[in-house]
Amino acid sequence: MECTFEKNVKHCNCTYSSCSRKHKCCECLHYHRKNNELPACFFNAEYERTYNRSLENFFKMHGR
Repeated sequence: MECTFEKNVKHCNCTYSSCSRKHKCCECLHYHRKNNELPACFFNAEYERTYNRSLENFFKMHGR
């Protein structure tokens, strides 16, 4: 599967407008992974807006 900026724009739900990695999935994933986090696309709209990308917040969203 080819990863292109144009395709990513359609699917990215990140609302952090000043992020230099926005719509650059590979860079975003590596950045958050390095910080023991998940990218915005793993969160629903309510949790994404908190900008808390922690694994704990991801599990909280799923009631665990």
